Amino acid sequence: MKKLVAIAAVISLFTVKSFAQEDARESLIFGLKAGTNFSNIYDSNNDNYTADGKFGFAGGAFLAIPLGKYLGIQPEVLYSQKGFRQSGNVFGSNYELTRTTHHIDVPLLVSIKPSSFLTIQVGPQYSYLMQENTVFKSFLGTSAQEKDFENEDIRKNTLSGVVGLDFNFNKFVIGTRAGWDIQNNNADGTSTNPRYKNAWVQATLGFRLW
Repeated sequence: MKKLVAIAAVISLFTVKSFAQEDARESLIFGLKAGTNFSNIYDSNNDNYTADGKFGFAGGAFLAIPLGKYLGIQPEVLYSQKGFRQSGNVFGSNYELTRTTHHIDVPLLVSIKPSSFLTIQVGPQYSYLMQENTVFKSFLGTSAQEKDFENEDIRKNTLSGVVGLDFNFNKFVIGTRAGWDIQNNNADGTSTNPRYKNAWVQATLGFRLW
């Protein structure tokens, strides 16, 4: 019994030491992160519109810049896959459509740091659409379309809002985010809303390099 108690004590001490959080709230930190988005779209003009969400990759780099112990800013640059799935029936035939959009996301987050373990992140995000892949399946077969975009069309650049929590474990950071498109953009390049906007939740594992 004493041996079991001693072993349990050693394991507990090792676990506490492994997860003990150094207070790095006033340190400049650079790191890498990777994880997944679960995204969908919503129709800003029609609440009855429905689509199914889909998973996609998300990953990139972050820089935590302290503005004191309890406040900071965190710019990030991420490659991010978003999109949706939709199925239905046209003229008595079933179809399935899957769309994946590839973005460069640049969030600029305000970091609120109530403790060394927890960071609250909130702020705007600029998204540049690089590519769009659409797969359409029906009784006629499967067709795939790939479209690349260039920067000169304003409608492909979207302003979003992001809010989330980071859980800090020394070198590791578990990040959770929720985001949604808020910028007004039409397909013709004018500054009014598109009908369909992205909304997503994101989970990532980050590693602090320094």
